Amino acid sequence: MKINKAYKFRLEPNVEQRVILNNLVGSARFVWNQMLAMSFEMLANNEFINATNLVNKIMDLKNNPDFEFLKSHSNAVSLQQKVRDLASAWSRFFDPKVHARLKENKKKPKKPKSFKLLDGTELQLRPLMPQWKRKIDRRDSIRLVQFDKYCRVEGNRVKLPNGIGLVKFRKSQDIIGAIKNVTISKKSGRWSVSFGCEREIENPIHPSKTAIGIDLGITKLISTSDGQYIKPKNSFKSNQVKLAKLQRQLSRKVLFSQNWQKQNRKIQKLHHHIANIRHDYLHKITTNISKNHAMIVVEDLKVVNMSQSASGSAVQHGRNVKAKSGLNKLILDQGWGMMVDMLEYKQHWQGGLLIKINPRYTSQTCFECKHIAKENRQTQAKFECVKCRYVANADFNAARNILAAGHAALSAEGGCGKGRPMKQKTCGLREKAT
Repeated sequence: MKINKAYKFRLEPNVEQRVILNNLVGSARFVWNQMLAMSFEMLANNEFINATNLVNKIMDLKNNPDFEFLKSHSNAVSLQQKVRDLASAWSRFFDPKVHARLKENKKKPKKPKSFKLLDGTELQLRPLMPQWKRKIDRRDSIRLVQFDKYCRVEGNRVKLPNGIGLVKFRKSQDIIGAIKNVTISKKSGRWSVSFGCEREIENPIHPSKTAIGIDLGITKLISTSDGQYIKPKNSFKSNQVKLAKLQRQLSRKVLFSQNWQKQNRKIQKLHHHIANIRHDYLHKITTNISKNHAMIVVEDLKVVNMSQSASGSAVQHGRNVKAKSGLNKLILDQGWGMMVDMLEYKQHWQGGLLIKINPRYTSQTCFECKHIAKENRQTQAKFECVKCRYVANADFNAARNILAAGHAALSAEGGCGKGRPMKQKTCGLREKAT
C-alpha cells in the first residue's frame, strides 16, 4: 500500500535568497494571472481548456518583449506546475459532480460574478468593481517536481535551483519516504518548505481493537462514547478583541498607503497565528484518538449549512440574527471539518477505519430504549427519556448513539475489506476514488 505524506517546515532564507524566491513566486503568480485571462478568451471562443493547451502558451509569454523578466526570474518547472493547477481548477469547475454535491447540500450554485486571481485581486465578469473593494492576499507558492534532479536535502538544509543554493530549514522531524516534490510557500511574510513523500508499506494492522463514537460540539469540542470530554481551544474567540482593535486602526489609515499596508500585515499575521493554534491543537487531539482506537465513528455534518447566515432577505427578515452570527463564529472556530479530515488520513496510516453516519436524531434518541422525541433533550446538557426515564449527559448519550449507528452501518456492509482507497469515508458506504 502506498502512503503519501507531506512534511512542512519553517524555511529560513537569507537576504539574497529571499530576493530570488520573491522573484520566483512573483513570476509564477504573474503567469497564473496571464493564463487565467487567456483561458477566459479560450472559453469565449469555445476552445477546449486542458493542461496541454495552457502549458504550450508559456513560451508565448516568455517570447513577449514586455515579459522579458520571465526568462531570468522564473523556473520553468514551477511555471508548468502552476499552469497545471489552473487547468485542474477549470476541470473541477466543469465537473458535474460539483453541482450534484451543491444540490445535495441544498445550496443553489450562484453565477460567478468574479474570479479571484492568485495575488488576491478579482477579475470581474460584470462591470469592474472599485479598487478599494478588491481583497489583497499575500500567499505565494511554487512547486518543483523531480526532486532528485533539481533539489536535495543535506541535514537541515535543502538545495534549491536558480542559484538559490542551500537554504536552512527547521527540521523538527525525520523525513520518511521518497521525496517526490517540494513546495516553497510564503504566507504572512514567513517562508515554508513542504516535502511531498511517498512510501510503500504492507497493509497496516491497527494495534488497538477498540471502537469509539464522537459527538462534536461547541462547549465540549469532543464527547466520546466512553465518557471522555475534550474542551475546545477557541483560538479565534481568545484573539477576537485584539483583532477588532487592529481592524479599527486599519480603517483610520489612508487606503493602500504605507501605513495601511503595514497595519494590514499585522492583521494577516494575527490571522495566521490563530489558524496555527487551531491546527496544532487539532493535530494533537486527532493523533491521540487515532492511535488508541481502531474504529472511529463521527457524524457527517454539513458545516457550510450549519453556519449559514440568518439575516434573511429584504422582503423576509431573519430572526435572532445576532445570536446566530455568534453561533456561526463558534462553529467555524472549532474546525470540525479539518478535524474529521485529520482523523480520516491518520486512520488510513494506522490501518484503522473512519465511519461517517447520518447525524439525524442522534441527540434526540434514547440509547436504552431507542425512543425518539424532541422532549428527550430537556436542556443543552441534560437528557431524560420521556418513555423509560433514562437520564444521562446529552452529549454522552449522543456519542453512544453515534457508535451504535456506526456498528449498524458496518454490519449492513458485511465488514470491511483490505486495500480500500485512502479517501474512503465509510466501509463501502460512500467511496470516493483518489
